[in-house]
Amino acid sequence: MTEIRELKPEEIRIYLRLLSELDEKKRMPEEEARALFHEIRRYPYYKIYCVCPEDKMIGTYTLIILDNFGHGGLKIAIVENVAVAPDARHAGIGRKMMDDAMQRAKDNGCYKLMLSSDIKRSGAHAFYDSLGFQRHGISFRTELNK
Repeated sequence: MTEIRELKPEEIRIYLRLLSELDEKKRMPEEEARALFHEIRRYPYYKIYCVCPEDKMIGTYTLIILDNFGHGGLKIAIVENVAVAPDARHAGIGRKMMDDAMQRAKDNGCYKLMLSSDIKRSGAHAFYDSLGFQRHGISFRTELNK
């Protein structure tokens, strides 16, 4: 399988198309995405990874690592925007990406890796269960920009 590597700026259009698998209605305009991509590069650790065999993006995830005062100063990691192209699902790509995210989090001194998933995405929940993620607590949110 192709390696997992960081997203390149020239791949933003393809990346946005793959992310639309998660939510087609809230797709970010390409120019805004390009500006945001350059902005997040200034963060200490906010990285977008992708799987691109033969120059075709078939999977992606974002890993954010945050400093933390709790747990003796151990960092925490958050995974966001996990997506696999429909024609590449059930081939182990999601598992490989999550293994990669967990290893990167460990290598960066994180004591936990967290993610959230829409309550309607039961297939995703089963996938995370199969990887050994534990359902933990209750997640709360409020819409700020309705």
